[in-house]
Amino acid sequence: MIDVPAEILAAESGAEVAVRGSEEFAERAVVDSREAGRGDLFFGLSGANVDGGRFASDAISAGAWGVVVDPRHAADLEPDGGDRGRVGEGHAWVFSTPDPEHCLQQMARAWRRTIGCPLVGITGSTGKTSVKDITRALLPVNVHASPENFNTEIGMPLALLAAPRDTDVLVMEMAMRGLGQIRQLCEIAEPDVAAITNVGPVHLELLGTLEAIAEAKAEILDGLKFGGGEGRAVVPADAEALQPHLHDTLLTFTFGPGGDVFAESAARRGDRMRARVGTPHGEADFEFGFTEDHNLRNALCAIAIGVALDLDPAAMAANATRIQFSRLRGERIALQGGILLLNDCYNANPISMRAALEHLATEPTPGGGRHVAILGGMAELGPEAPDFHEQVAELARGLGISPLIGVGDLARDYAPDEWVETPAEAAELAGGLLGDGDVALIKGSRSVGLELVADRLLSEVGAAEPEADSGEGTA
Repeated sequence: MIDVPAEILAAESGAEVAVRGSEEFAERAVVDSREAGRGDLFFGLSGANVDGGRFASDAISAGAWGVVVDPRHAADLEPDGGDRGRVGEGHAWVFSTPDPEHCLQQMARAWRRTIGCPLVGITGSTGKTSVKDITRALLPVNVHASPENFNTEIGMPLALLAAPRDTDVLVMEMAMRGLGQIRQLCEIAEPDVAAITNVGPVHLELLGTLEAIAEAKAEILDGLKFGGGEGRAVVPADAEALQPHLHDTLLTFTFGPGGDVFAESAARRGDRMRARVGTPHGEADFEFGFTEDHNLRNALCAIAIGVALDLDPAAMAANATRIQFSRLRGERIALQGGILLLNDCYNANPISMRAALEHLATEPTPGGGRHVAILGGMAELGPEAPDFHEQVAELARGLGISPLIGVGDLARDYAPDEWVETPAEAAELAGGLLGDGDVALIKGSRSVGLELVADRLLSEVGAAEPEADSGEGTA
């Protein structure tokens, strides 16, 4: 609930009250009129193809508490005679503003200030969502985190407005599509802790060089000034590209080998990983419900975030069993016939592809099964895209992964053993190809739509019967 009086919401976000509604509070903010329900505040945003303000009346009919629209649509929603002060049953608040999107952002910032707790901003070339998921689970306080991929100039404000007033720590993922975007998100969120998961060759098509990517990611460090207090940075110990953007007045916590937060030891046991983690606040033993090395690195970043917030590592370790990853990120799907799918198809780039392939090669294959890779292309890599795809294929073959199935035009550059044009064709091919004991990785850029492959295989092959957990495994 956004328990702030309507007139104050309007004043703080630069909107004008065109029609008064009930004295109740808004329950949540939405930008899709089809999702609007009783108590919601609908923002009629204008896009390239759709004018959301046209659907404000639909939102009101669905029971919306209020709508935010441009002056033209606000005039259409005024009661007969233009009685701007009218209040009555069935009437919603109508807020008028030339820029409903900017109003959404201003209102989110105002609500963030009302809550008044520390805010963590997370960005990086890979691992943003996983670090956010781990951070949300580990921190031993009341955390509100952005759901799924609510990490843009529209999604993040919606996530902020969904935060309960009694939140102790806000954790917001911040996406980057070009220079200036993360700065804009920081102006809205006003972070107290800025975490960068890594810097790699992602969005090269947009930014051109690794240095430009580092500069764009480092906007989150400069964005700490919007928080008004002593900003704290969390960065990889080995991120040389970020060094020009760090300075002595910035309180910095590093993670990974040689960093402030590091794994003194780590061992895999069955489907779990145990790690002793060293921090400036002491050591703690963690038991994670994953086995991937890259997720251990993500966990170290999350633990460093907790350290930056002065939280106890032992208390974080006690919460390790609560970690749940967002869908399509490292899902393990056991199929009948002893087939295991590693469904990691939310996105892909050279860094995450390497990590996923290296993990695939370590997965046990009972009865002589194979390590199979079903790979879509990696988007936004610019002129060097063919080289990056060739390097990924070379790595896969060097790890003994075979066969390699390519999906979509960009995947031709893998020179795969099998190539298909669509995910539906990939699912059909995999259904006839996978056999007992095989472990198959499904990974590619979001635009390829490889989630269809796992969904089809799960539907057609069927899920394996769950086995009793014996607690046994090998280190």
